[in-house]
Amino acid sequence: MPRPPPPAPRSPERKERPVPTAIQTPPWDVHRLPPAEGKTFLVTGGNAGIGYFVAEQLAGTGATVVLGSRDPAKAEAAMASIRARVPGARVRHLRLDLADLSSLKPSVDSLELDHLDAVVHNAGVLLDQPERRETKDGHELTFGTNHLGHFALTHWLAPLLSAAPAGRVVTTGSFAAKSARLDLDDLQTTRDYRPKRAYERSKLAQMLFGCELDRRLRAGGSTALSVIAHPGGALDSLTPARPPLHTRSTGQRLRGLPLALFVQGKQAGAWPAVRAVLDPTVTGGQLWGPRVAGLRGAPRLEPVWDHLADPATAARLWSASAILTGVNPTFHPA
Repeated sequence: MPRPPPPAPRSPERKERPVPTAIQTPPWDVHRLPPAEGKTFLVTGGNAGIGYFVAEQLAGTGATVVLGSRDPAKAEAAMASIRARVPGARVRHLRLDLADLSSLKPSVDSLELDHLDAVVHNAGVLLDQPERRETKDGHELTFGTNHLGHFALTHWLAPLLSAAPAGRVVTTGSFAAKSARLDLDDLQTTRDYRPKRAYERSKLAQMLFGCELDRRLRAGGSTALSVIAHPGGALDSLTPARPPLHTRSTGQRLRGLPLALFVQGKQAGAWPAVRAVLDPTVTGGQLWGPRVAGLRGAPRLEPVWDHLADPATAARLWSASAILTGVNPTFHPA
């Protein structure tokens, strides 16, 4: 009998990571995190707010946690607070100013690490003044700090993250970005500036960056992962005290109690990012947020929001960001 014809050649496809062997893990418990001794994590804005609680919780795993902050005094206070609650905590400070792009490479060089297991892009500014302000580099301050600063930082951290067995970039977005839309023709908000809208757009830009980074990591065959997370509704009035970093009066605490049905404190707002760093079952391109309506509760995997899944918008944002920062984050393949 004649031999059957050979199969037609397959068209080239995007490189996909091999499917990992199923990992048997116990149910996730925000109060019993898996150990991470020997690992090093960087948390931008780790001296206050949600970033502080991300750092505190990660320090409890035995990992070395680096607090990225432009204010050494605030970083020292945060580290003292963590050490008081986590005996033997391994914490250190990295002077980091995301609003000054030229300072980022020297800051990363000063880490003196041979690898970095994860970075949590958490730092951000939300202005309450009506006047538009700019960074040292001439970028609108909110967009320049929250998005462009982290975009450029990722570029300089890429060799360290590539050197880790499975480096992770965890980008902290915001539930407020769910209803935001970018103006790709006015990323710097030169027209009709409004502080809250500028913040929402900057967080959306961060989340789009996280999704696009995942696509590029996959296409390049990198073992690093890009994951996005958001804290839901996280209020100071529901946040446990960490004096002198955060204090609250009895009146503030009581006024916040009714809101606990719908939102949560910043220590709980840290849970999705912490899980995105530590959970061995997490994969690139995922979105993690609070379980109850995306606003409160234990962290869970969420469907990626429709406007985050738009590769054309994300690619245009990436190209514009590369021009504005002068860098283009690239990770080495496995």
